[in-house]
Amino acid sequence: MIGRERCPDRKGKTPRAIPRYGEDVKVARFSQSGSEPRFGIVDGDDLVVLAGDPMFHGWDTTGERVSLADAQLLAPVIPRSKVICVGMNYAAHAKDMAHEGPDNPLIFLKPNTAVVGPGDPIVIPPIEGRIVHEGELAVVIGSVAKRVKKEDWKSVVFGYTIANDVSARDVMFADGQWARAKGYDTFCPLGPWIDTEIDPSDLLIETFVAGEPRRTGSTSDLVYSIPEIIEFCSDVWTLLPGDVILTGTPSGLGGFVAGQDVEIRIQGIGSLVNPAVNRDDRTDS
Repeated sequence: MIGRERCPDRKGKTPRAIPRYGEDVKVARFSQSGSEPRFGIVDGDDLVVLAGDPMFHGWDTTGERVSLADAQLLAPVIPRSKVICVGMNYAAHAKDMAHEGPDNPLIFLKPNTAVVGPGDPIVIPPIEGRIVHEGELAVVIGSVAKRVKKEDWKSVVFGYTIANDVSARDVMFADGQWARAKGYDTFCPLGPWIDTEIDPSDLLIETFVAGEPRRTGSTSDLVYSIPEIIEFCSDVWTLLPGDVILTGTPSGLGGFVAGQDVEIRIQGIGSLVNPAVNRDDRTDS
């Protein structure tokens, strides 16, 4: 729990109580001028700086405020061991992919080296075919979890953020499995922060490329719910604090190319924007 501390005074204004864990708290990971990453609670246009990673060190504050305008937001979490993804978890997306839909959650892994933060470039490697966006709600695990029953799912969740499961679509089909196509460096943008208390059951998810709407849907349309996903995944792997589960992408097709921005918006959480660039050994423009 966050204690009853007060946020530092802001230029003579009456100090405000720090938001409670148990209310809608957004936690950002950030740096300033290349400094070591720190954590802060989003409070209006400021970050209330925390003494450490709240997942491990609680909610003590340092007494410092940093303007969001002066902070570089980083990926809000670097998964300790794994990024878990759930494929074909919206019926309309499965139809887009000419897939009948799985009989149980279709899970796979992305390496944690694929994770980047808000504003970081998605680097397109020199491969053939389409690079596509998959905007998703991501669940951040907050405790060691094994064989969790679905009725206990909330006890292992730290919060929620936005993810882009970037995919080299034609490589997926050519390889017959998805590790390479979804595992390239920068192919898992996360951000802008973690919302610890939002109700994830009916959130609008929208994806835009260069301002053009590409995907839209609601988490209410998930084939397998978050409790079911956590129960299923924790039966396969031990989940560790900081692990992230991407819950699937809604319907919508179309890729992106270098020079375009990909923006994913999730109701109540915010917006994740990443520019696309070509890797230095990719020769096309």
